[in-house]
Amino acid sequence: MSDETSDLSTAASDVSAEVQSQSDPGFPRWWQNAIFYQIYPRSFSDDNGDGIGDIRGVIDKLGYLELVGVDAIWLSPVMKSPMADHGYDVSDPRDIDDLFGGLEALDALIREAHERDIKVTMDLVPNHTSDQHAWFIEALNSEPGSAARQRYIFRDGLGDDGSLPPNNWTSVFGGPAWNRVTEPDGRPGQWYLHIFVPEQPDLNWDNPEVFADLDKTLRFWLDRGVDGFRIDVAHGMAKPEGLPDMNNDAVGLLGNLDDDPRFDNDGVHDIHRRIRAVLDDYPDAMAVGEIWVKDNTRFADYVRPDELHLGFNFRLAQVPFESEEIRLAIEHSLESIASVSGTPTWTLSNHDVEREVTRYSTADSPQAGIDRARAMILVELALPGAVFIYNGAELGLPNADLPDDVLQDPVWERSGHTERGRDGCRVPLPWEGTTPPFAFSSNPDTWLPIPAEWAALTVETQLEDVNSTLSLYRQAIEYRKTRPEFAGEAIEWYGAPAGCLAFRRSLGKLVCALNAGPEPIGLPPGEVLLSSAPLVDGKLPPNAAAWLV
Repeated sequence: MSDETSDLSTAASDVSAEVQSQSDPGFPRWWQNAIFYQIYPRSFSDDNGDGIGDIRGVIDKLGYLELVGVDAIWLSPVMKSPMADHGYDVSDPRDIDDLFGGLEALDALIREAHERDIKVTMDLVPNHTSDQHAWFIEALNSEPGSAARQRYIFRDGLGDDGSLPPNNWTSVFGGPAWNRVTEPDGRPGQWYLHIFVPEQPDLNWDNPEVFADLDKTLRFWLDRGVDGFRIDVAHGMAKPEGLPDMNNDAVGLLGNLDDDPRFDNDGVHDIHRRIRAVLDDYPDAMAVGEIWVKDNTRFADYVRPDELHLGFNFRLAQVPFESEEIRLAIEHSLESIASVSGTPTWTLSNHDVEREVTRYSTADSPQAGIDRARAMILVELALPGAVFIYNGAELGLPNADLPDDVLQDPVWERSGHTERGRDGCRVPLPWEGTTPPFAFSSNPDTWLPIPAEWAALTVETQLEDVNSTLSLYRQAIEYRKTRPEFAGEAIEWYGAPAGCLAFRRSLGKLVCALNAGPEPIGLPPGEVLLSSAPLVDGKLPPNAAAWLV
């Protein structure tokens, strides 16, 4: 056995993170170990040639998704919307926008995905509506205190003439979180709350009409065959009594803290219990919440047996490529759900987060970002629970460096052009060919331009290369689904030298080793099943991970 400072061969420690499944009837459920694939519809595949991805484009690529090995797709919003925030401003939650192909296209997607044994989940946006929603139009045309205004959060302004906002809250996207309206008689009037852009007025969840309408929406989609929902801003919705001021100095754009009064208020849990009660009428349905809450105890509250089935834990998507930080992220993620017998979730990126290849890159080595992203997918897939993959991650796509004049994220405008926003991670996928748009669309004028250098990253190119990132994903997912070594709901940590980590699944005994250090490192005992990079004289090179059995 080699010295611990130079290899990973020391025995697993007694420290384990127990992960127990939710005590639902019929355990295990399909979602508890599923590979979810997030589709950002505008950027996945364009069928009708308008330069914007659509649902028919998704249908056309179902064979590809089957080849990758995904169990379920998560569609970012495709409901009726004026697209002020690319679909997260919903004007009709029970219809599909014509931009994406309408209801008929979604029905076809559900049918054809199910024929391939792929589940379909949708984004649900319950915190706010579009300002073009029939309810909000009615509210603007109604008097202060009216029933129509009670569906939203309208307040009188401060000051003698009401010209100051009701509190100091800021929008997640920049600027104030309040907009003043002009009353039907032409006078400056009340203010309404919008935690995001002004085109997204927040709903008043103290009003029973709001949940009654969501109940209709949930059942509408579930009755059409949708298998579940990703709940946008699941830590939002409930607002604190009196709407107290926030600490604006501590909160940046696109973020919130655990003591932020805009989010994570206790009343939100009654909302999730009511959502769960509806879903329980559909025994195979599930809901996963977008929960930006770091405190483990408060996070766990969202995945209690009578609330959400799953909660997004973003720790792995937030930490640098450092072994100690990665280990702490894993430990905290497991601890945050252990107390409620929940199922852990893992993700490295999504439509709001810088892509992992870019995040892990260094100034002197862009290749490091690719190598580290490949290593981290093996770490992620070795862990128990549900895994969420953002479209394009399996191709090793970086964030695109876009010119200012094409940026569309509302953050860009609302920050006064100081924050570039999230467009860089939302660029359309390259499918085949040697020049943009790489068969994403028949239209060369795509909604965001595709970098010419992505010619080396197309699906076509990578399918033919056994060493590509796409091939690594496919092989890793296949092993995860078929090998008995992935069994068990707990992990045990090995002793490891600085810059490295190793753990094993306590039942199946799969070992995962990561080298985030500067030198090749010896591996734990066992046969190498898969590695993210070739071994060097039998050792794991820097920026690499391996599975052993």
